[in-house]
Amino acid sequence: MKPLLSKTTKPFIIYVLIVLAVSIPVYYFVVDTIWQSELDEHNQIVVEKTAYEFNQLKLSGTELEKSLELWNHIQPETSIEKISVERIKGDKMYTTEKHLPFISEQKKERYRCLEKVIYIENQPYLFTIQTNIEESHETIAVIAMITAFFFIMIVVGLLYLNRKLSKSIWKPFRDTLDQLKTFSLNNQNKIDFPSSDTTEFEELNQSLSKLIERNISAYKTQKEFTENASHELQTPLAIIKNKLDLLLQDPDLTEKQYRIAEEINKALTRSSRINKNLLLLAKIDNHQFDNSETILFDQMLTQSIDMLEEHFEQKNISVEKKIMPDIKVHGNSSLTEIMINNLIINAIRHTSAEGFISIQLSNSVFEISNSGTRALDQKLLFKRFSKLSADSNGSGLGLSIIREICKFHHWTISYRFENEHHIFSVRL
Repeated sequence: MKPLLSKTTKPFIIYVLIVLAVSIPVYYFVVDTIWQSELDEHNQIVVEKTAYEFNQLKLSGTELEKSLELWNHIQPETSIEKISVERIKGDKMYTTEKHLPFISEQKKERYRCLEKVIYIENQPYLFTIQTNIEESHETIAVIAMITAFFFIMIVVGLLYLNRKLSKSIWKPFRDTLDQLKTFSLNNQNKIDFPSSDTTEFEELNQSLSKLIERNISAYKTQKEFTENASHELQTPLAIIKNKLDLLLQDPDLTEKQYRIAEEINKALTRSSRINKNLLLLAKIDNHQFDNSETILFDQMLTQSIDMLEEHFEQKNISVEKKIMPDIKVHGNSSLTEIMINNLIINAIRHTSAEGFISIQLSNSVFEISNSGTRALDQKLLFKRFSKLSADSNGSGLGLSIIREICKFHHWTISYRFENEHHIFSVRL
């Protein structure tokens, strides 16, 4: 996961990089165009000034020819050539490349050229002037270095400003987040969010306050319902069961009446168990259990096995135990005991007579396996009231309770079927 600041800064930096990279050839084109325009203007001035100066000298024909010849020798980048009237044409400006004969290095130089007809002593002459243009790769290199320098300055400045501004701009949000992290429905403490001059943060705080109030109200209602249901349902169920027990002891009952009363008693027992399990699930969902105890898991597991020893003997089930000593976990002892008992009872219930159960405990894994014939449907495995076997004594909530207890403790439960054995593993 990345902080919001990096998610907004990175695209902006990439955008700036692309813009500056594209700007390099644009800068070069603009600078080169301006440079050529300035050179054209420079060449025009040189040509006009040269023609003016020659006309001011008032040279004779022979002196003029000698002077032009001398000019052409000492000014290698200019040329003044006498032309006929037929060759008179308009100004011509262009760019060319050529080797410099007096430089040993074999490289071409760019020149901006101007061909212009001038009149000296009323005679037409073709004046050609060539002016060296700055080398393109040098210009590009300089522009690229300057662009890179400013890009680094932009990035450094942006990161610095973002870091500084984020501390003040995002402070109300972080304060809100810190208070939400400490909020618990069990404590039901109302949060007073600090006011903010940022509209979005103020709206967020108001919405969160309303949401928390509704959740606290719903939590209280649900908790009251759970407590009332526990009291109101258990009492009549217990009364009915007592009455049925008395009825079953009546010697005047016929065989048919006894069977009917026995079926009612079984259904009532199952209903009472389902009610207790549903209430337990509701309490787990409502976080009504403390999870700060230190539990000696190995001792609790051994006690549960000893307590259920009679059930193993009834079905003549062989039990293999591999329990490491001094295994401690943090959580709720009551829920942990329920999880252990449910897993063992589930294994006993679904193991045929003369079967085999293996119980193992290590530093990080509690595993229980029992013999079986085919794999269970994992889609229905932890679903409430799902029936994975023909056994009608179960409530259909045992594995659901186990999963919720594991969630409560932040443990992970998994199932697999290997070598004709059902294996449930709880990673502690």
